[in-house]
Amino acid sequence: MSGIHSGLRRASAFLIGVVFFLSGIFKLMDPVGAGLVVGEYFNFFHVGFLKGASLPVAVILSFVEALTGIALITGVYRKLAAMVAALLTAFFTLVTLVLWIFNPAMDCGCFGEVIHLTHAQTFLKNVGLCLLAAVAFLPARDYGKPRNHRYAAFWIVAVSTAVFAAYSLRYIPLMDFTPFNTSSKLMAAAPAAEGEEDAYVSTFIYEKNGKQGVFTLDRLPDSTWTFVRTETMLRQDNIQETDYPVLSFTDAEGTYCDSLACDPAVMVVSVYDVEALSTPGWEQIRDLLQMSEKAGFTTLLLAASTPAAFPQEPLPGVGKYLYFADYRTLISLNRSNGGATYFNDGNLIRKWARVKYPRQKDLDWMYQHNSTDVMLASDSRGRITFQAFILYAFAMMLFV
Repeated sequence: MSGIHSGLRRASAFLIGVVFFLSGIFKLMDPVGAGLVVGEYFNFFHVGFLKGASLPVAVILSFVEALTGIALITGVYRKLAAMVAALLTAFFTLVTLVLWIFNPAMDCGCFGEVIHLTHAQTFLKNVGLCLLAAVAFLPARDYGKPRNHRYAAFWIVAVSTAVFAAYSLRYIPLMDFTPFNTSSKLMAAAPAAEGEEDAYVSTFIYEKNGKQGVFTLDRLPDSTWTFVRTETMLRQDNIQETDYPVLSFTDAEGTYCDSLACDPAVMVVSVYDVEALSTPGWEQIRDLLQMSEKAGFTTLLLAASTPAAFPQEPLPGVGKYLYFADYRTLISLNRSNGGATYFNDGNLIRKWARVKYPRQKDLDWMYQHNSTDVMLASDSRGRITFQAFILYAFAMMLFV
């Protein structure tokens, strides 16, 4: 094999390795989000009964991608890495071709929440990887042998990636690319443009002959109807017309209370899987709710449930904070089941996982200090940590 051909093969393998490593790392940074994408794939291919395995499948697949990328970049285990990369690339290309043809309303999830591609773009990206794989791995011989110290680089980065994945599973992502990211402003707090209708509308619930109807101020019923209650609802035609995330929730009577999250200093605890929380978990939540209230925060507990479906109050003292929202909103708001989110005047300031709630003195300090300073310190810490990890990983793979 000529030196030029050998160099071309190695360069192609390196490029594939970079794509695989970053794809795996981006998804391992947000394993819950990756699990949601895998669940959507299961539903699309009509194997929804496997949805319970979405998270472990997503983590294992992402870790295999990252390991394959590390092997291709460091140049070790070349035959095995070539086989795995070729099989995964072929499989992904076939799947994305199906997505391109049927165009379902779902994201490919190739790079997690970090980079979003259309189905056509994803398919073309995979076709490009197939061409690189043909250059890198064919003919399937003469892969050469790496220097022994490259194996050390592989295992150092592999172990570091495993630690990174374990951290991400326990805590929230170091960098948040969901609509509810740091500094985002809630739609309920967003100023309406001149001449633009309010995103929310007041509605009136009336009852007649045992049936209820929803009416607006300019379309009220006749006197044979009995007034029941007033609700503030989100205009459906505005949901897709704004970049502001919508945090919509109701009280036990069904009245929308979105504006509560726009008060100064609001602590929201979100539970997207009520049944998964044990008594100790609810005790943690109750303690945080009470400490937040003591510090001066408007304190809200949002559960992905309905008043009828929600079990009896899990612990005394929790019910007075309770409101109801949908599952997708809450799992997007905070990836931790029972995670806490701090808002100030509708701006998202900081998030915590349930296993790492702020202490009373932290809550007191945050309430008394400028929310922008709190936001910048938190966002910078996670961003710098993730960037440092990526630089460290590539330095180890390239220079050790």
